[in-house]
Amino acid sequence: MIMKNILRKSLFILPLAAVMMIGCTNLDETIYDQVAAEYYEFTEQDSQAMLAPMYEALLDVYSYNGLPDLQDESTDLWCVPYRIGVGWGTYYIVLHRHTFHANISHCRNIWNNCYAGITTCNQLMEDDAVAGSEASMAALRGFRAFFYYVLFDNFRNIPLDKTFTHEDGWLATQAEPQESWDWIISELNDIKEKVGEDNGFGKINKYAVCMLLAKMYLNHEAWFHDGDMSYYKKAVDEVNEVINSGKFSLSSDYFSNFEYDLSSNPEVIFGLPCEYKYAGYNQMANLWMNNSGRKTWGFTGWATGGGACLTQFLDTYDEDDERLNCWIWGQQYDANGNEIYEGEDPLIYTRELHTIDGCYPMDGARMTKWEIRSGSYGTYYDDLPIFRYADALMIKAECLLRLGGYNGESEQDAADLVTMVRQRNFTDNPEKAVRTVEDLKGGSVYKYGLQYNTAELDADPVWVTTEEGGDDIILGGLLDDLAWEFLGECHRRQDLIRFQMTDGRNVYNGKSWFCKEAITDPSDHHLEIFPIYQKILDANMNLKQNPGY
Repeated sequence: MIMKNILRKSLFILPLAAVMMIGCTNLDETIYDQVAAEYYEFTEQDSQAMLAPMYEALLDVYSYNGLPDLQDESTDLWCVPYRIGVGWGTYYIVLHRHTFHANISHCRNIWNNCYAGITTCNQLMEDDAVAGSEASMAALRGFRAFFYYVLFDNFRNIPLDKTFTHEDGWLATQAEPQESWDWIISELNDIKEKVGEDNGFGKINKYAVCMLLAKMYLNHEAWFHDGDMSYYKKAVDEVNEVINSGKFSLSSDYFSNFEYDLSSNPEVIFGLPCEYKYAGYNQMANLWMNNSGRKTWGFTGWATGGGACLTQFLDTYDEDDERLNCWIWGQQYDANGNEIYEGEDPLIYTRELHTIDGCYPMDGARMTKWEIRSGSYGTYYDDLPIFRYADALMIKAECLLRLGGYNGESEQDAADLVTMVRQRNFTDNPEKAVRTVEDLKGGSVYKYGLQYNTAELDADPVWVTTEEGGDDIILGGLLDDLAWEFLGECHRRQDLIRFQMTDGRNVYNGKSWFCKEAITDPSDHHLEIFPIYQKILDANMNLKQNPGY
């Protein structure tokens, strides 16, 4: 709680200059320009306080209709369907079906919020007070690189703006993907030894930079399709710096990584602090619970009952995997053990869904992965773990499997790493935590294919199904483990694009689930990035829509 109070005072000093990358930016000078020039010499603490807008922009990236929607709701884990009688979900359906178009508000929000952060970074780096601090300059460059990483992953063809001051009439132009890639890598390598190792929770540090580099290298092949396996070696080298530092360890309890305050959590390499009244981000309880369902925890924040777990994913869990407790279904009870009613009906969340175009209010298991606090909290002020030590271990395991071993370490070492991550989740059945090389290199247990019910509520099901299975997914066992471990942490879209089937299609494009249909052309990669929002294109004649849209 002390750390949260400190962050509240230090992170929210400046208002965020929300600027779209659509034309000439013209922000007023910050008050720090005047203070630095006229009143007193800036201290290092002052310079750090000036980073406050970075956190605001990052919060916006991860908030409502933001990155979690794009990264998770377009995947095989969960969705927000249209809720019959409620109306929720009409503009989430296109994310589930992969019928992406240029008027999806989530794409606008990610683009605008990332460029707001980038613009603020560029502005502050032109301030004399900041320019005189190597640590502050390095931190700003690190945040800016993070924003560009998010943009690159989601849109690929992006403006690469490195300065705040532009001549009159300036309009942003898109860089070639290779240019953006090279620049992000160069920036991260240059600042890695300048940002410091122990900067406190929520701040860019050396190991956050290592994780960013590892993510870039891990996804290089999926982004460029050039067959260059050397980048997996580079990813291992980066996460080895994290692992060998001795500064991080797995939490003994999986769910401790999703508590209200993560400032002392040993597993979090880089996290985003969320603060009561000032920086609410985490809306998982609000998104998932029906109004009456709030009684279980006694939280009073808004609740929509929108989110729903895909039954096919729920069916993949081992019943002894304690991560299954991320989900609730069945009859719900209040804090005193009394049955909860929604109107005159018992509040019973089902395992099954109807269709993305029409689910009933109680359809679908609900996510409870993040700590749900009583009062008005819900999950709204739970800190966000962006990079965890488990991720570093799993990146290394994946690369060792893809390479067949590297630098004296083998595929068996990869299996041992995955087993290490799993061990805390099978405390009553430790033998089930063990994963073999064959397990990880084998197919997925996910029963892919269409699976939806067109019948009305309480009528006999009318199923529409196809059977695709997961046996043809290369490293399908590892893909399953990534889902169970990183559910809801903005991983899944990136993972599905990276994992291929034996016919060359990736899982994101090439598999069907719930109401989302597979594409059949292995050469069609256009759905791997999102369209640029139409009004952003309309405002800047230099910008071109991504291919295929």
